[in-house]
Amino acid sequence: MSEDLFLSKAFATSMSPSKIVPFFYRATGTFEKEDITITTLVTSNRFQVFARLVERYPGPISVTIHVKNTTNHVHELLDSLHTLYLSSPKMASNVDVHLVIDAFDRQFNTWRNIARFFSRTDFVMMLDIDFSPCTDFRAAIRSSEAAMNKLRTGTAAFVIPAFEYPKYADGTDEARFPRSKDALVSLVHAGKIGIFHTSWRPGHSSTDYERYYAAAPGEIYKVTSYQSAYEPYVIFKKDGAPWCDERFVGYGGNKAACLFEMYLSGISYYVLADHFLIHQNHLYEESARRVERKYNRKIYSDFKEEACLR
Repeated sequence: MSEDLFLSKAFATSMSPSKIVPFFYRATGTFEKEDITITTLVTSNRFQVFARLVERYPGPISVTIHVKNTTNHVHELLDSLHTLYLSSPKMASNVDVHLVIDAFDRQFNTWRNIARFFSRTDFVMMLDIDFSPCTDFRAAIRSSEAAMNKLRTGTAAFVIPAFEYPKYADGTDEARFPRSKDALVSLVHAGKIGIFHTSWRPGHSSTDYERYYAAAPGEIYKVTSYQSAYEPYVIFKKDGAPWCDERFVGYGGNKAACLFEMYLSGISYYVLADHFLIHQNHLYEESARRVERKYNRKIYSDFKEEACLR
């Protein structure tokens, strides 16, 4: 079977025509099977944010990069990507880059599936590019036999709680973010930082932030109030968990759908109470978000019924 035919079947429910180029750049590092690969997706306007993630995270990264298939854009982006890849030794040693070349913007779930499919470790983290890992959860998990055993079962996913600065300017400089839970909680009590997307509390409220603040060092607690809008950032076993439904294109419901089907499949969510992520503030395409969320609400309603039946 040709590679193109195989890939067309592997991602058959995504929009087409589309050209997928796995391992356009292949990391030179050697990864242990039980390492944790961050899987993420990047568009050309987020390259500098991606570069900061690579410097912050010491483990493997599998990234899908979307390229608009207009001739000028392809050449410009590949030149920029080449410059980016040569900009840091960590980029070349830790990052696998997969390209998607087509005319379709924001196929987020297809891009997530590609990054996960081509990751080279047993465990993956599904992360949006705009989040900064502020603590070394990778080392903490890998050094804990109890935590690793939970992941090995394939029935547990670890939640890293997400935060953001309500004041836009405070959240634009990643270098100033807190790096310990004590420092984070002090900022929370001072009203300078809060849970991610407070305007849409169902997205993260099941993490139970009050319990998180009060948790003892090293505690891992189970999410007991799951609901279908919950969309945390999670670490889980690559093989066995359902894949993200590729009908979701654009903003709204895409990541929640991934996690909903994982939950129905028998995966429970557990919060790592020593660790956290912080959103790097940026401007959104608000007009596109309003339209796409409207359509995805309907798709998500249908999807939940189908997933329950399956």
